[in-house]
Amino acid sequence: MSFSSSSSDHPWIHDVFINFRGEDTRSTFVSHLYAALSNAGIYTFLDDEELKKGENLGPALKRAIEGSHIAIVVFSVNYAESTWCLNELLSSWRKALTQVAHISGWDANNFRTEGELIQEIVADILEKLDISLLSITEFPVGLESHVQQFTKFIHDQSRKVCMIGIWGMGGSGKTTIAKAIYNRIHRRFKGRTSFIESIREVCDNNSKEIIHLQEQLLSDILKIQQKIHSIALGITKIKTRLRGQEAFIVLDDVTKSEQLKALCPNPKLFRSGTVIIITTRDARLLKSLGAEHVFTMTEMDENQSLELFSLHAFRQLSPREDFSELSRNVVAYCGGLPLALEVLGSYLTGRTEQEWRSALSKLEKIPNDQVQQKLRISYDGLEDHMIKDIFLDICCFFIGENRADVTEILNGCGLHADIGIAVLIERSLIKVEKNSRNKIQMHDLLRDMEEQLSVKVQQKSLQSIVDCGFVRM
Repeated sequence: MSFSSSSSDHPWIHDVFINFRGEDTRSTFVSHLYAALSNAGIYTFLDDEELKKGENLGPALKRAIEGSHIAIVVFSVNYAESTWCLNELLSSWRKALTQVAHISGWDANNFRTEGELIQEIVADILEKLDISLLSITEFPVGLESHVQQFTKFIHDQSRKVCMIGIWGMGGSGKTTIAKAIYNRIHRRFKGRTSFIESIREVCDNNSKEIIHLQEQLLSDILKIQQKIHSIALGITKIKTRLRGQEAFIVLDDVTKSEQLKALCPNPKLFRSGTVIIITTRDARLLKSLGAEHVFTMTEMDENQSLELFSLHAFRQLSPREDFSELSRNVVAYCGGLPLALEVLGSYLTGRTEQEWRSALSKLEKIPNDQVQQKLRISYDGLEDHMIKDIFLDICCFFIGENRADVTEILNGCGLHADIGIAVLIERSLIKVEKNSRNKIQMHDLLRDMEEQLSVKVQQKSLQSIVDCGFVRM
C-alpha cells in the first residue's frame, strides 16, 4: 500500500483518492478505510460513492485524480490484472513525480490488525493534509497573483516587523486574500500564528468580546490558555508576553481604533520577521498603525468576473452558450465585485432562461439582500450622521461631479464636506478619479444600496439641498 502527495497550495476538490481493485478489496479493507477517513473529516473519492451512473469512467477518474491532494494505492493479489487500476496508478504517480512530492507506503504485514493499519493511515493523512489550513473560497479566480505579490513583499521585509493592510469595500475579497496568504506562509512560523476573524461582527454583538479575542491571540501564539478580566489587563499581557516573539498575526475586519489598540498595542515589540496583516474598510486605521504597505482591493476585470460567475452558475469556466448574453448582463450588473458574482451565480444556477430574465428584471428594482446587507455595513458604521447625510447627497446629486465643486456646495449647507468626503473615501464608500478631473465616483451596487435606504432619509437629504437654494423644486 502506498500514497503520493503534491503541493497543498492547489485548490483541491478531494483530500484523498483511493486506487484499488474492486473485486479484491471493495467490500473489505477499502470500505473500512473509506469509512475511517470520512469519519475523520477527510473528503475521500471512491468511485462507487462519487461517480454518477452511466458517466464515462475515463474523464471522470482523470478529473478525480487531478483534483485530489493525496492518492492512496491499495495493492492486492490481482491488482495488476485491472487495466483501470494501472491507468489510475500511472496518472497518480506521474502527478506526484512531476511535482516532486513524497511517496511512501505501508506494509500490512507490519501491523497486527487491519484496524491498527487503518489508524496509522488516517493519522498520517491528517498530518499530510495539515488541518490548520483555513477554508477559502471555492473558486479562487485571480487569487494566486495577489498571493504571490504579498509573499514576495513579506520575504523582502523579513529583517523587520512587516505590517500590511488590505483595504477595500465590502465584498471585495479582503478576507479571502488574507486567508490565502495565511495558508501559504503560516508553516514557517512553527505554530506562532493567530488569525482573528470577523472582529467587527464579534465586537458589534458585544463590546466585551474583545477580551475573548485578546485571550485567543495569546493562546494561539503561546499555546497556553489565557484568562483575562479586562481589556486593559489584556493589553498589558500582550505587551509583556509577546515581547520578542516572532509571530504571524492576521486581524480581520477591523473597524475601530480601539480594536487595534486592544489586539496590537505596539507592533514594534515583536521580533524581526514578524508579519501582521490587517483587513479593513477604513484606510485611516492603517495609517494610524503605520502599515508600510496598503493593498487596495480593486474590482475584477470583465474576463475574471465572467469566469468567477460561470464557475458558480454553471460549474465551468465560461457560461453555457444559450446563457452567454444573460450571463454578461449579470456580470455587468455586479461591477466586478466578487461577493455579488458569487451570490448571484449560486442563486441562478440550475434555473431556466425565463427565471434568469425575471431575476435580472427584479435586480434592477430590488437589489439582492445578501449583497446589500454586506454593503450596508460600511454605511451603518458611519457614527457621524452628518457624514451619512453627505453620502446620501452625493448618491442623489453629485456622482460624476468635481470634488471641489461638491465640497463647496455641501459646505454651503453646513455639512463640513472637507472632512466628510475624506472619511467616505477612507471607508471605500466613494472614490475620486484623479485622472478625470477629480470626479467623484461610486460603485453601482453602492448606489443601489442608497436607493433602498429609508425614503424619509432621502427626502430629508433632498430638502437640505433645497433649503440651501442650490436646487429648486
